[in-house]
Amino acid sequence: MKLCLVLLLSVVISGAALQCGSQAGDRKCTKSTDEGASNIIATYNDYNPQNIGWDLNTAAVYCATWDANQPLAWRQRYGWTAFCGPVGPHGEDSCGRCLQVTNTDTGLQTIVRIVDQCSNGGLDLDVNVFNQLDSDGRGYAQGYLIVDYQFVNCGD
Repeated sequence: MKLCLVLLLSVVISGAALQCGSQAGDRKCTKSTDEGASNIIATYNDYNPQNIGWDLNTAAVYCATWDANQPLAWRQRYGWTAFCGPVGPHGEDSCGRCLQVTNTDTGLQTIVRIVDQCSNGGLDLDVNVFNQLDSDGRGYAQGYLIVDYQFVNCGD
């Protein structure tokens, strides 16, 4: 009985975390796994790390506390993103981790490094990454992309 209650509670909690269904403008809900999620909103942020020497402190990002002293090669290896997706670690535990992000409309993919937090329920990609994924311009026109993300090994 306790096991059934725990399983039911975990299903309810994980379902509540997804931003989809009638409480999110009838956005279609799809599968999620322990390591990624589908049909997530990705907005963009003007981090432009190439203009600030890839300096996490100058960018004033959440993860600077832990990752600002990483080597330059580490900080510039991947585009940057803020993470607040429904599946995966949050806060300090997400800092420095990598995601493979796929634009669901075009199929374009890239890998990004988590350097910040957000509050949109998905990702807040550096504008350069957003533009790379937004090959048809629809994301810019509507202000967001719909993406899938998967946690991947950064290879560091």
